[in-house]
Amino acid sequence: MPKTPDYFAGKTILITGAASGIGRATALIFAREGANVVCADINEQGARDTAAAVNDAGSQALALHADVTSRRDVDDMVQRAVAAFGAVHFLFNSAGAAIRRAKFLEIDDALIEKTFALNVNGTFYAMQAVLPHMLKNKHGVIVNMASMAHRRGGPGSSVHYAAAKGAVVSMTMGVAREFATQGIRALSISPGPIKTPFQAAAASSPELIQRFLEPEEIGELVLFMCSDACPFMTADTVYANGGGGWR
Repeated sequence: MPKTPDYFAGKTILITGAASGIGRATALIFAREGANVVCADINEQGARDTAAAVNDAGSQALALHADVTSRRDVDDMVQRAVAAFGAVHFLFNSAGAAIRRAKFLEIDDALIEKTFALNVNGTFYAMQAVLPHMLKNKHGVIVNMASMAHRRGGPGSSVHYAAAKGAVVSMTMGVAREFATQGIRALSISPGPIKTPFQAAAASSPELIQRFLEPEEIGELVLFMCSDACPFMTADTVYANGGGGWR
């Protein structure tokens, strides 16, 4: 939670992948705090449904169709967000997926290209689009979705996804360090298994408590990372894995 009451009231967050899962949960949490929420997703109807839920919670929302693998779409998304609310204070790059599972020798060009386009290029385009605006305002927080896979390597099922999320972690760190003196913070989250349509069962050590993270748990973490409760926190990836992330 923020230190300042009503810290998020009237501020704006742009969320990619807002139609479902972590993105939708985060949108509703920021709505609870009075923030304006830009709900962007390739699933336009899903984005509209999330925006309607934000409005029902008493906050202002804008639903946008955006394919984050398209730089043109992402640039337009940021321009429309700024036009609607005057500023974008926070960016949460939630859009991402492994596309499909595959053993290493079964990963073909199409799979790795699609995986990097969605997870790496999508994050890259959004940060490049929003940073000039944030720099102009001398304030901004960017939170990117990574994964515990980047520490595990994804053997046997998702080396392509682990490599993409490793790139997200490195890119987040680089952006955070480059713009740290200009009012910008950038962080990533590396969670364990989350209860979303994307996530399949996770294998953890039997001696550890095994459960899926709820999307709302990640949303509350995004809220904290964007708040004034941690102004010196940047360049890090936060691990949320229930104690099983290193197995």
